[in-house]
Amino acid sequence: MRRRKKFWKRLLYVIAGFFALLLILFIYLSIVSKTDPPKISDESSLQWQRNEPYPGFYTLKNNWFRKSKSGLYELYVEGEPFERGVVNGKLTKELVQRQEDYFSEQINKMIPSKFYLHFLKYFVGWFNRDLAENVTEEYKEEIYGISYSASDKYGYIGTNYQRILNYHAAHDIGHALQSMALVGCTSFGTWDEKSQDSEMIIGRNFDFYVGDKFAHDKIVAFFNPSQGHRFMTVTWGGFIGAVSGINDQGLTVTINADKTKIPTASATPVSLVAREILQYAKNINEAYEIAKKRKMFVSESFLIGSANDNKAVIIEKTPDTLDLYDPKKDFIVCANHFQSNGLAHTKSNEEQMNESASPYRYNRLMQLLNANGKNTVQKTVDILRDRKGMNGEDIGMGNEKAINQLIAHHSIVFEPKKLLVWVSTSPWQLGEYVCYDLNKVFALRGMKENREICDSSLTIAADPFLQTKDFQNFLAYRNFKQRIADGEEINTDSLVNSNPDFYHTYVLAGDYLFKRKNFAKAEKEYNIALTKVIATKKEENYITGQVKKCQKSLK
Repeated sequence: MRRRKKFWKRLLYVIAGFFALLLILFIYLSIVSKTDPPKISDESSLQWQRNEPYPGFYTLKNNWFRKSKSGLYELYVEGEPFERGVVNGKLTKELVQRQEDYFSEQINKMIPSKFYLHFLKYFVGWFNRDLAENVTEEYKEEIYGISYSASDKYGYIGTNYQRILNYHAAHDIGHALQSMALVGCTSFGTWDEKSQDSEMIIGRNFDFYVGDKFAHDKIVAFFNPSQGHRFMTVTWGGFIGAVSGINDQGLTVTINADKTKIPTASATPVSLVAREILQYAKNINEAYEIAKKRKMFVSESFLIGSANDNKAVIIEKTPDTLDLYDPKKDFIVCANHFQSNGLAHTKSNEEQMNESASPYRYNRLMQLLNANGKNTVQKTVDILRDRKGMNGEDIGMGNEKAINQLIAHHSIVFEPKKLLVWVSTSPWQLGEYVCYDLNKVFALRGMKENREICDSSLTIAADPFLQTKDFQNFLAYRNFKQRIADGEEINTDSLVNSNPDFYHTYVLAGDYLFKRKNFAKAEKEYNIALTKVIATKKEENYITGQVKKCQKSLK
C-alpha cells in the first residue's frame, strides 16, 4: 500500500513537473516571439485619407492605385519609408486584408487542429525571433506603415506589425520545409548575338503556388522611394519584398530557390535582399556587394540582368557561402540548382541535380533556346509557355519538369535597356502579356484620372492553348484533384482521361483507390504512373513504395 502511494506521488510530481516545463516553454516562446515596431518620428501620414475620384481608382497625394482591364492591379507609391508603407496600406487596404484571409484559409486547410495552430503561432515567433534584427530600419518602417491597414481579426496570431513582418519570411520558411520536394522556377536571358538586334531580354516564370486565391490579386507596383532608384515589382497586398523586378537603371532581379538545409532561425528574407538590390544597385558589382552583406537562412539564386554591364549573371547564395556564376557567353539559364565553381559540386547541390526536376527543365530550356535562333520577346514568351518535355514529348499538363507547370503566380519578360517589362495575365502565363514602359509610368507621377497605363501596341496575345479541348481537360483534372482533397467521390477512369500523359494523374487515382482498399486497381494505376516521366526521385520512391504496399495487402 505504501509503495503504491509512493508511486502515485512520484507520478504526480512528474506530471506537475512536465506541465511546469510546458508553461515555462510557452512563457519563453511568448516573450521571444514579441517584436516591437520601429520608433517613428513623424506619424502625420497616418491622418491622410485616400480619395476615389473614379470608381475603383484611388489617389492619396501623388500616389495612386487602380485595377487594369487586364485584371492586374497597378500601384504607384513615393516618399519616405514609413510614409510609403502607410500610403501603400491605405490604397490597397482591401487587398492587404484579403491576402491575409487567403493565407489564413490555406493554413487552416493544411493544419485543421486549433491546438496545433496555436502552437504554430509560438513556433513561428520563436523561429523568427531574430527576424527584425536582420531587416533594415527602412524596410521595418515601411512594413510597419502597411500594418496599420491590416485586419484586426488576426490579433490572436500576433500584432499587425508582427504578422506582416513574419509574412515576408513565409516564402523562405516554406522553401526550407519543402526543400526535399521543391517546386521550381525557371529564368533565362539572352543578349548580343543570341538576341535579335542584340537586345538584352530576360524572362522568368515565378512558380510559387499557395492556392489559386493567393495568385488572384496581383499588383504591378511602381516605387519612387526618397532614397535609391525607382523600380517596379510584381507583388501582392501587404508585401514590400521583390521576387521579380526592374529598376530605372535597367537592372533586373528574379529569384530561384535552391536546395537548402532546414534552418534553426530566420535571417534576412530573400525577397528583401532582392528588394534592396533593386532599390540600391545600378550594376552587377553593386548587386553582388548588397547580397554579400546580408545573411540569409535559405539558399537562393539571384539572376541579375544589367543594362549597364550588357550581360546577366547569377548570384548564388547559401546561409554560409556566396558565389557568382558568369557564363561568359551571350545567354544564361537558371533553374533550381547552382552552377558556380564554388557551389556546383557541393553535396546538397549534387543531391538536387540527382533528385529534382531542375536539370531536366534546364536541358529543355537549352533545347528550346538552341532551336529558336535569335531570341525575341515573343519567342521568350513562347518558351515560358512551353508545356512539353525533352524533344517535345508529352509529359502531362502540370508536370514540374516542364517549363510551364501551369501553376505560375506570374510570368515576366524584361528588355532592360529600353526599360520595358511584360507581365502575364491570368490564367498563369496563358493570358495576354501586357507591357509597361517605366519611363512613361514614372512620368505619370500625380496621375489624377483613371486610365490604362500599359502600352497596348506592345501587348502579346493570349496563348491559343486556352481555346483547346486539352485546356478544358486540364481544368477538369484540377477539379478532380480538388474534389479528392475535399473528400468527394469521383470516377477514377474520368480522372485518368482528363490528363492521361501525367504520372501524377495515376498517383491520384492510385491513392484514391488505395484509401478505399481497392488494392488491385490501385496497383495498376501506380504501375502506369511508373511508365510516365516522373518529376522527382522522391515521388518515384513513393510510387514504388505504394506498389509494394498493394502487393502486400493482396497476399
